[in-house]
Amino acid sequence: MIILKNVLILEGENNLVKKDVAISSGKIDKIGDALHACDVPVIDCKEMWLIPAGVDVHVHLREPGFCHKETVKTGTLAAVKGGFGTIMTMPNLNPTPDSVANLKVQLDILATDSLVHCYPFASVTVGEKGEKISDLAELSSYVKGFTDDGVGVNNYEILAEAMDIAGKNNIVIASHAELTGYGTSEKAEYLACEKEIELLRSHPCKYHFCHISTAESFRLISNAKKEGLNVTCEVTPHHLLLNNDNGIPNNNYQMNPPLRSSENVQAAVNALISSTASMIATDHAPHTAEEKNSEKSPNGITGLETALPLIYTHFVKNGLISHKQFIEITSENPATRFNLPFTSIEEGATADLALLDINNSHTFTACEIVSKSSNTPFIGETYFGKNCLTLINGEIVYRNFVD
Repeated sequence: MIILKNVLILEGENNLVKKDVAISSGKIDKIGDALHACDVPVIDCKEMWLIPAGVDVHVHLREPGFCHKETVKTGTLAAVKGGFGTIMTMPNLNPTPDSVANLKVQLDILATDSLVHCYPFASVTVGEKGEKISDLAELSSYVKGFTDDGVGVNNYEILAEAMDIAGKNNIVIASHAELTGYGTSEKAEYLACEKEIELLRSHPCKYHFCHISTAESFRLISNAKKEGLNVTCEVTPHHLLLNNDNGIPNNNYQMNPPLRSSENVQAAVNALISSTASMIATDHAPHTAEEKNSEKSPNGITGLETALPLIYTHFVKNGLISHKQFIEITSENPATRFNLPFTSIEEGATADLALLDINNSHTFTACEIVSKSSNTPFIGETYFGKNCLTLINGEIVYRNFVD
């Protein structure tokens, strides 16, 4: 048993109340006042906010195949440092998880090295090449989602077949909406959204759009939801907080989709507030410094260590969303959409928890990064809500404060 004393827990929409929380056998055993027990570790949490550990459905762990960028160990350490307890991993790996045999290479590593609950995506097409459909029917027993993230599936015959298999198996297809021939332009994204939504009308399934970044895409998705189509989308912290109005300062601001105009950023903010975008996802994409500093710099930034405090600071603390909506977009909604286990702060719930210091500011520095890569534009950012403690199944897997 562990007793977390003087935590803040949410009651209602915005009311944070001070309580003690006892953790036992991997569960929240009791929530109350002045809890105590003999010979039990006690942690004074100094009125930090206790929340369900975050759920991130868009993470690149790079292993197997690209361990020079990230490993399961370093990537999931970044996750628990950032307050995440459940993640879904993208399939641009070697071998690509396009068959059960290839997927099991990744599953074996995760079983040994992951600090969090980790659910891999299988690729829609073999090798993510868009030419031949993966063995999705067999893979359906092992995964919660299919995606060719990093590239759009522009072969609509294959995509329709994948939609049918996903629909039969209650599995989500996650789309990197990008139409060939338009580069990474706004048009590439929203034309792909338009075509895929049209296909969804005749091939119904759970369909999810990754890292949406343009006003027109959000409009199309909003209309599709009103129409009753089974569609959702995510938005990243960087597409909510950064724009390209003055270009990009360096390659740590380079990602795909790229940063958009301030008008598109405002559309992303509006989509989050209105729940058109129902979840935050980091698109954590580590690359080495040598790669990012090269002339052919790859797209992508890391995000697991900064996402929760950035969203807390810029949206909850600034009054744009409630504390309740913060929990919804960072854990409840993604877990529900992808049929993942979900934790709540109540007696009997699984103790997958994070503790955010919402009373003190913190400046994010390069030297504190635990990911194997440090390609992030948020070094030097000052925010509230730094995660100080993460528990998975009631066990402390990360701690960074002195009680």
